[in-house]
Amino acid sequence: MFGKNFQRKYALTEQGVRNTKKGAFWTVLVNLIVMSGVSILYLLMGRLMDTLTDGRRLPGAALFIGLVVLFTVLSFLTHLQQYRATYGLVYNEVRATRLNLAERLRKLPLGYFGKRDLADLTETIMGDVNRMEHVWSHVLGYLYGAYFSTALVAICLFAYDWRLTLACLWGVPAAFLLLFGSRKMTARSSERVKKAAVRVSDGIQEALENVREIRATNQEERYLDKLNQKIDEHERITIQGELGTGIFVNAASVIMRLGVATTILTGADLIAAGKIDFMLLFLFLMVITRIYAPFDQSLALIAELFVSQVSADRMTEIYDTPIAEGAERFSPRGHDIVFDQVSFAYDKKKVLEHVSFTAREGEVTALVGPSGSGKSTCARLSARLWDVSEGTIRVGGVDISTVDPEALLRDYSMVFQDVVLFDDTVMENIRLGKRGASDEEVYAAAKAANCDEFVRRLPQGYHTPIGENGAKLSGGERQRISIARALLKDAPIILLDEATASLDVENETKVQAALSRLLAGKTVLVIAHRMRTVAGADHIVVLDRGRVAEQGTPAELMRRNGLYRRMVDLQSQSAQWQLGGHS
Repeated sequence: MFGKNFQRKYALTEQGVRNTKKGAFWTVLVNLIVMSGVSILYLLMGRLMDTLTDGRRLPGAALFIGLVVLFTVLSFLTHLQQYRATYGLVYNEVRATRLNLAERLRKLPLGYFGKRDLADLTETIMGDVNRMEHVWSHVLGYLYGAYFSTALVAICLFAYDWRLTLACLWGVPAAFLLLFGSRKMTARSSERVKKAAVRVSDGIQEALENVREIRATNQEERYLDKLNQKIDEHERITIQGELGTGIFVNAASVIMRLGVATTILTGADLIAAGKIDFMLLFLFLMVITRIYAPFDQSLALIAELFVSQVSADRMTEIYDTPIAEGAERFSPRGHDIVFDQVSFAYDKKKVLEHVSFTAREGEVTALVGPSGSGKSTCARLSARLWDVSEGTIRVGGVDISTVDPEALLRDYSMVFQDVVLFDDTVMENIRLGKRGASDEEVYAAAKAANCDEFVRRLPQGYHTPIGENGAKLSGGERQRISIARALLKDAPIILLDEATASLDVENETKVQAALSRLLAGKTVLVIAHRMRTVAGADHIVVLDRGRVAEQGTPAELMRRNGLYRRMVDLQSQSAQWQLGGHS
């Protein structure tokens, strides 16, 4: 019962399965000990009836006091262990699950994140795990414990009288059958609620990220109306889902409670026929008061279990996605990057088709071409941030698809157009390039990337917090910090994707001079839209619609009068454009 399917169904770790077993075990003991309290009352009532009918003296109270004390002590100890085995252990399970999900996401190919909404992933790690935490702590142990304890009690009751047992317990399977019959409808409702919640999160995130554009275009009212509509829709769908679930849960509870009536009617009929005595009926009536108690909670728990299945499936989907794996050692012969008939499809759309070129060690290789031609895709594929669909990429003769991405990326420094910084100090953001780097190394890299001047003007210099994604810095300043981080790493392969795009002319010249000095002898892959940026490259690969249109040195490409020459001419003409007006 608690095997691999159970673990997968509820998105548990192996320790989580063991915790569930412990929770179920202690729940069984709790239910049986609580049920033993009925036995004490039954014995007391039996002795009282003997006194009333036979005139015998009621035995001393010491026996019953001792039983009550024993019952109280055992009840306290088992409840304490049940609490520790459910709530206490589950908090560790939540921590382990979040860490496992984060570790899994860290190892997934970058293409996975392009297919998934980031708000949806955040909802999985935070909202879905929270929802499953309640299931792990409040549902699984209690529910399976109720199954086992009720089965044991039912066996004992059958030994007394099978007719009263059937009259007492028939409502339990009927109630559960009703709930299980509503399972698909509950799951569909939960999925709708989940999608509505993600739409609300997306709307809030979109509004916050684009607040300047919204205000600049006077669209505040329209965006707030759209957001209110999403919130209202989420509320409506949630109410509908809870109402539907509540109807089935309450109907199941009513059906189960009908067992009280059938027990009384059956018992009265059997007493009238002289087949049982009143004390046996009294025993069953007391048992009913306790045997239904775990299931009162379980009915609501099962409904929650059905709803949580959507969350468990979303978590399992992350675990099921193949990760990028490979050898943990990367020992290339040099650092030439060779693309050999490489094709790549993004979400079934061809982005690259049979691309072949070589970026040689000690040279600067530039990728140019119109927007959407596949330049950035080539850079990401070369570092195995994505895996190729066809063909091979080799670094120093080693097929990178056979190398673990972490081992491979030790030889890469990257500066992309979309700079990512952390809500930390300037010093720590640069130090990310080399763990354990000294302050002097950080200062040297910052100076080489032309960061030192603006950093010194910050309130706390290099120890100034820069806000979420460097919100307190300009675009050019963020990009220079990213360049400093790459320079600090001093890897043999450098990927630059529009690394100087946000710099003014003066700073661009300084940074390019620094890059020219510090990139000597490395394999450099540069992506640029401005032709003058790559005019000094050793080799240029021109991409067009995912294919290599031409390649060669800048001089060779200028003589061919192909796409590269046309791009150079167009940019020269645009550089002469001026703002004009009428006097």
